[in-house]
Amino acid sequence: MTPTGTVEAIFVAARGGAPMQPVERIEVDHAGILGDRYRERTGHWTAVDECQVTLIAGEALDEIEATTGIRVGEGQHRRNIVMRGVVLRDLAGTRFSLGSAVFEYDRPRPPCRYIESITEPGMTRALAARRGGICVRVVEPGAVEVGARLEVVGEAERGPSILRRILR
Repeated sequence: MTPTGTVEAIFVAARGGAPMQPVERIEVDHAGILGDRYRERTGHWTAVDECQVTLIAGEALDEIEATTGIRVGEGQHRRNIVMRGVVLRDLAGTRFSLGSAVFEYDRPRPPCRYIESITEPGMTRALAARRGGICVRVVEPGAVEVGARLEVVGEAERGPSILRRILR
């Protein structure tokens, strides 16, 4: 079965620790989201453990709010793109488009303890258990808007992602 889904929401933060801001549209280039903390090199984990773009499942956020009461609906999850209708790990091994941009699955994005210092107690545990989302790399720059449909456009590069990053 080919993964499908829709962009439900988009969030960015200008610097590490700043609240995530909802936006209707983003532009991405080979370094990430224009105006977001990791592309601008101001994120808490810059140069340590960063992702160009992060995705999280809206269904996981629904489950977190329903079972824990922890608020994640306004970007507290610290991920960039909320997707609806797709199992994000099914994107492993694929290249896919959202709007005019093309992405490639990189790796799972487990939560860190830092997130609790800028949100609320329990956030790390709430995002654990495969609910933390994924990191993706930008293959082709473009624009992504709320409502964009995910389309698989091919296979991802082969080989470990860490090796590709070292060789680039």
